[in-house]
Amino acid sequence: MKTDISELIRENMPSFSKGQRRIADAILRDYDKTAYMTAAKLGQTVGVSESTVVRFANELGFEGYPEFQHAVQEMVRAKLTPNQRIEVTSARIGGGDLFSKVMNGEIEKIKYTMETLDRTAFEAAVDAITHAKNIYIMGVGSSSALASFLHINLTMICSNVHLVQLTGAGEMFEQILDIGKDDVMIAISFPRYSSRVRRAVKYAKANGAAVIALTDSQLSPIAEGADCLLAAQSDMVSFVDSLIAPLAVINALIAAVASKKPDEVRARLDRLERIWDEYDVYTKR
Repeated sequence: MKTDISELIRENMPSFSKGQRRIADAILRDYDKTAYMTAAKLGQTVGVSESTVVRFANELGFEGYPEFQHAVQEMVRAKLTPNQRIEVTSARIGGGDLFSKVMNGEIEKIKYTMETLDRTAFEAAVDAITHAKNIYIMGVGSSSALASFLHINLTMICSNVHLVQLTGAGEMFEQILDIGKDDVMIAISFPRYSSRVRRAVKYAKANGAAVIALTDSQLSPIAEGADCLLAAQSDMVSFVDSLIAPLAVINALIAAVASKKPDEVRARLDRLERIWDEYDVYTKR
């Protein structure tokens, strides 16, 4: 379901019962608080039964409350400021053994991504990267770390990889000026979403390039223009997002691309190793 949850609620408001309107009002008014409530807690907060909350989610087209809650959480993460994020995550994870809570949360994100990521889209992305004339990689903010990691490792096995440096809107388009139908753009964007990445994706699509979007959901601004959507779960950890699951997807992409052309990759890595030795790039100890 790609519709923004707030828009979906407003569109259906006239058909809601009295109790359902109370749920809708609470979500639209205090989405940062209600997004992480259980169905029972949300019902208790607005004065309706848990079953009313579940029926509310069903009436909006969701299979159950968990799917609906996830959509609300996606809306929250796209809109909250850093200070609001701290307040929300403090209320969610509290005190105690924060290390274990965060680590267990990361494990759950990887598990969820394993279960939900579109494997057909993943294989199509691997094939597109393997056969691309040029590969352009871009990410902004914390996503730039993912873009750099992918660039470093893809460069070791491919000779046609370009990291788009987003220092300014004009310079960005200069770097992707010649992108075309035989090329691939790998766009990485997580909340808060970058408008520059969205514009670059639009430009790449207009020029016939294939777009691989590594993002968190179908609601992402870059999802609509993607040929291959790789949705990896990301969630708030204090004022920052967890990028463990997206990084795992990137590792899988790199491994899969390398497996598609083993002889070429082996020869390239052997050549790199000789250069590193000749120019004393790495220490021997």
